[in-house]
Amino acid sequence: MPTFAELEQLLRSRTASARALTEHCLAAAADPAGEGIRTYTERYEAEALEQAERCDERCARGEPVRALEGVPISIKDLFDVAGRVTRAGSVVLEGAPPAGADAPVVASLRAAGAVILGRTNMTEFAYSGLGLNPHFGTPRNPYDRAAGRIPGGSSSGAAVSVTDGMAAVAIGSDTGGSVRIPAALCGIVGWKPTAARISRDGVLPLSRSFDSIGPLAADLAGCLRIDAVLTGMASPPPAALPGLRLAVPRELRSLDTDASVAAAIDRALGRIARAGVELEERPIPELETIPETGLGPIIVGAEAYAWHRSLIERSGARYDPRVRARLELGAAFPAWRYLEALELRAQHIAAARAALAGCAGWLMPTVPIVAPLLAQLEDDAAYLATNRLVLRNSSIVNFLDGCALSLPCHRPGEAPVGLTIAGLAHWDARILALAQSLEPVLRAA
Repeated sequence: MPTFAELEQLLRSRTASARALTEHCLAAAADPAGEGIRTYTERYEAEALEQAERCDERCARGEPVRALEGVPISIKDLFDVAGRVTRAGSVVLEGAPPAGADAPVVASLRAAGAVILGRTNMTEFAYSGLGLNPHFGTPRNPYDRAAGRIPGGSSSGAAVSVTDGMAAVAIGSDTGGSVRIPAALCGIVGWKPTAARISRDGVLPLSRSFDSIGPLAADLAGCLRIDAVLTGMASPPPAALPGLRLAVPRELRSLDTDASVAAAIDRALGRIARAGVELEERPIPELETIPETGLGPIIVGAEAYAWHRSLIERSGARYDPRVRARLELGAAFPAWRYLEALELRAQHIAAARAALAGCAGWLMPTVPIVAPLLAQLEDDAAYLATNRLVLRNSSIVNFLDGCALSLPCHRPGEAPVGLTIAGLAHWDARILALAQSLEPVLRAA
């Protein structure tokens, strides 16, 4: 799949038709030697081709070109699609009534001319950062595919649909890193906006306090275009880098970070500093101590269990046992503990805002390790420990109700590594402007 800018040029110049691009994506998804069977839980072949043909007809008639005219897009399996059952990567909801209408996100994509290819696989009910799914299989990471590495989650299929040319852009959800983790581990771009920026109506929830919606794409341009379509706000111009100050939390950069990730991050920070950015590396307790408090798991656990409690009582045996076990932990949190966690969260947000005064944002590894082998996670203890580590950095942003973007920063041929550019709530325009200037700096190597 070409970059988003190249794709748009192909479509606008009519060098390639929307139908041809859609056929390309569907063929990649249907390839028996590929990852399509584990990447998509449902494909809309006939509908997608019909949508693509309508886009081509509009262009042939000279009608105004919409923002996503003919762009093939995949959506995570927790967005409502009219007439379809929303399963969220599970078999538990197979008998549920079909959605009566598209989720606003899906409706906005259609109105902008996007071709909806189908639903992508995910961790069941979005409750893990690893991307494993025992019901539909786990799509393998494009890096070291023969060995079988995890794609990251929960938006596992979303990432692989982009890396393998099964979609130009993917739409995912992010409660603790579920867009940014698979983007980082698979070597693409993932954008998690402030939660309130994009409508979550018609999206099966995990945690109403932490859930957010965002895109994954091969380059930043794809994420920018999706953000503009879903928010109705124009993308900001690139930021001027010289003199800009960014914080680098020392512990989040180094703690439990493996050697290959540390080397890639060091190179990336060096290039950013040479571009004129002032990097302030220091301990930032207001960020670094958040994982130790356990407040995030209390909030997410209580809210997730509240949604799943009756469903577990009826159909608990059909859940992924690892997902069910984590969901049931939420039953242990009394109301006072949940409310206290919400109050303490507000205090942490205020403290982080004070600590970051004068900084345009902060930088950290998106994930402190490269994608582990699937075989390494067969043991439950290893699964849980790896899940905690993979989520550690990214979940801080959700806890702070912030926004963050993961950009690839590894060398060609190396295991993918993502560098996160993060900010607090409603710093979205600032982070997107900064990312536009940093992406070419990181790609220059």
